[in-house]
Amino acid sequence: MAASGASMGAPKQFLEIGGVPVLVRSVRAFLAVPRVTAVCVAVRAQERDRLEAQMLEHNLGPRVHMVEGGGNRQQSVGNALTALECDEDDVVLVHDAVRPLIDPATIERTIDAVVKYGAAIVGLPAVDTIKQVERTADGAIVTATIPRERVVHAKTPQGALFGLLRRAFEEADADEFAGTDEASLLERAGIEVAVVAGSARNFKITQPGDIELAEFYLGKDKA
Repeated sequence: MAASGASMGAPKQFLEIGGVPVLVRSVRAFLAVPRVTAVCVAVRAQERDRLEAQMLEHNLGPRVHMVEGGGNRQQSVGNALTALECDEDDVVLVHDAVRPLIDPATIERTIDAVVKYGAAIVGLPAVDTIKQVERTADGAIVTATIPRERVVHAKTPQGALFGLLRRAFEEADADEFAGTDEASLLERAGIEVAVVAGSARNFKITQPGDIELAEFYLGKDKA
């Protein structure tokens, strides 16, 4: 689980939703899945003590471990893969810590898809019309319209069998290739990636209004 992000005046993963830190909510969702045997959180060195305190405060338990994060998502996930003790066919999922409303059912479906296909991501169908553009000095010019049925918005978790994911990361590292997510590395390695239907609730906390939106969803759950 990648735990990074420092806008909104504080690291986003430590902001609270309904009195519970964003990161803690994300971890709890995975701990609610019996098949998840361990959760590895990649965290910056200067934030390790704070996270350890939260783990104890919220009693996250022995399945949660920490590894030092890197300068970006790819490096952080690479560090976590190096720290894991897995068999080649074990399922490894990567999740943005700042997507706290991920639900156990979606995690279960993603695990099932990885077991069946070897690699999978959570995706949300595109609702708006998608335009391909060419960038210009003044902005952009539309060059094509992409059929919406051929497009999904990539979310997390994203994952693969451990051996496949490790190979994808090793090949990217050897070629000094920087991907935007785990799926981009898997695709580059010639590994097919299945898509699991996601939910609009599984959004990233990126701006102040997102906290209020997350609390709204949680309020609906309690109603």
